[in-house]
Amino acid sequence: MQSEFNFFQHWYPLIPIEDLETQKPKPITLLGKRLVIWKPTKSETYRVFLDQCPHRLAPLSEGRIETKTGNLMCSYHGWEFNENGICQRIPQAENPELISKNQDNFCIISFPVRQQQDILWVWPDEKTATIAENTPLPLSPQIDTEKGFVWSSYVRDLEYDWETLVENVADPSHVPFAHHGVQGKRETAQPIPLNIIKSSPDLIEANTSGRLQTTITFQPPCRLEYTIKIGNTDKKLGLVTYCIPVLPGKCRIVAQFPRNFAKTAHKLIPRWWTHIKTRNLVLDGDMILLSQQEYVLKQKQISESWKTAYKLPTGADRLVIEFRNWFDKYCHSQLPWQQVGINSTAHSQINENRAVVLDRYQQHTQHCSSCRNAVKNLQRLQIGLLSYFIIVLSGVTILPDEMRLKVGLPLMITALVGLGVYAWLKLSLIPQFYFVDYIHGEK
Repeated sequence: MQSEFNFFQHWYPLIPIEDLETQKPKPITLLGKRLVIWKPTKSETYRVFLDQCPHRLAPLSEGRIETKTGNLMCSYHGWEFNENGICQRIPQAENPELISKNQDNFCIISFPVRQQQDILWVWPDEKTATIAENTPLPLSPQIDTEKGFVWSSYVRDLEYDWETLVENVADPSHVPFAHHGVQGKRETAQPIPLNIIKSSPDLIEANTSGRLQTTITFQPPCRLEYTIKIGNTDKKLGLVTYCIPVLPGKCRIVAQFPRNFAKTAHKLIPRWWTHIKTRNLVLDGDMILLSQQEYVLKQKQISESWKTAYKLPTGADRLVIEFRNWFDKYCHSQLPWQQVGINSTAHSQINENRAVVLDRYQQHTQHCSSCRNAVKNLQRLQIGLLSYFIIVLSGVTILPDEMRLKVGLPLMITALVGLGVYAWLKLSLIPQFYFVDYIHGEK
C-alpha cells in the first residue's frame, strides 16, 4: 500500500555546519540511503552525493578531496568527480574521449542541498529537484538573531526508530522522571494537560497553560519544536528538534536550543561542556527506556494495535495519540524502507550491551567538532602533565641538597597537582566523551 506521505520529498537537516570538516568527506545515512558530504575546494557550499563510485561501487566517503583540482577522488581507483557529480578523471583510461562520451553514465547521483540556520539540509530525492527548489525549509522562527535569540546545536545518533523519537519528544510529561536531576525532579511532577489546537497532514500543534506557556509544533516529517514563554516576562526558551529516520531501529536527532536571555552564559560556557554534562545525559536517560519500549511495542503490534497496547488516559498523552493517528492515516504506520530495499524486521531484539546502546563516542563525539577537538586537546594536556611530572621528578633528584627544599619542594607540589589533574582527566572527564552508564534506579 502506497503511503500518502512521501518521506523522500522533504528537506532534512543532516548535521550542523560547524561540525563538518572542510578537508574530509563525511559519510551519513538518511532514510536508508548512504550519503557522502563534501566541500569542493573553491565552493562556499557543501555537496551531498550518493556514497557510491559508479566504477565499482566503492564508498566515496573513504576518498579524499584532491588538493590540485578540488574534486572528490575515489580512493579505490582514483576516479575524480566535480561539484556536480560529473566524472573529470579516470587514471586508467587509455582514450581521453572515454570520459566525455560517457558523462551521463559515469556521473554520481547528487542531491539538492541548502545551508541555512547553521545547518546543512538535503532533499533525498534526486529526481524532484524542481519540487525541492520550490519547497521551503522547515525552519524554526526562533533561530533568528534579529529577534534577540542565541542558540547552540547538538547532533546524536540514537538506537531506536524515528517514530519512537517523535513520540518521545512530543511527550513532555516524562521529563521529571526519565531526566530526574538533569531536567526537572520527580517530586515536582504534575499533570500537563495538552490541548490539540491544529491537526492536518502538514502540521500538528498543541499547547499548555500555566507558568510556562508552551506551544509544541510538529511539522512532518522532522521538525518538532517547543516554544516556551516564561510567565509574564518577555523571556522565551525553545527546543528545536529535527527527528531524522536513518535505518530500522536507528534515527538521528539534530537539535538547537534557542533563548533570548542569559546571553553572556551562552558565550562563556564551552559547547562541549554542555554536551557532556546535559545534552548527552538527557539522551542517555531516554535510550535504554526507549530501545526496550520499542521492542515490546513491535512484539505487541504483531497481534494488536498501539491503541490497545498503550494505555493513554491523561491529557498529557494527547499529542502522542495525535501523532500516532497521523502516522496511521498518512503513512500506514510504516516508514518507506521497502522503497530502498531494506528489511524493516531486521531490528528484532533488545540490545543488552549497554556500552553499545549508550556509546557516546560513536553516536555523538565523532560527529561533533567541539567534542572531537576537546578530546584531542585534553589528551594533549594529559601528555603535557605527565611529561612535566617526570621531568620535575628527574630534575629534583639531581638537585643539590641545599636546593631541594627551596626549589625542589615547590616544583614537586606543582608536579603532584598536575598528576592529580592528569588522573581526573583520565578517570573522570575524558570517559564522559565515550560512555557513561545511566541507571535510573540510582538517580
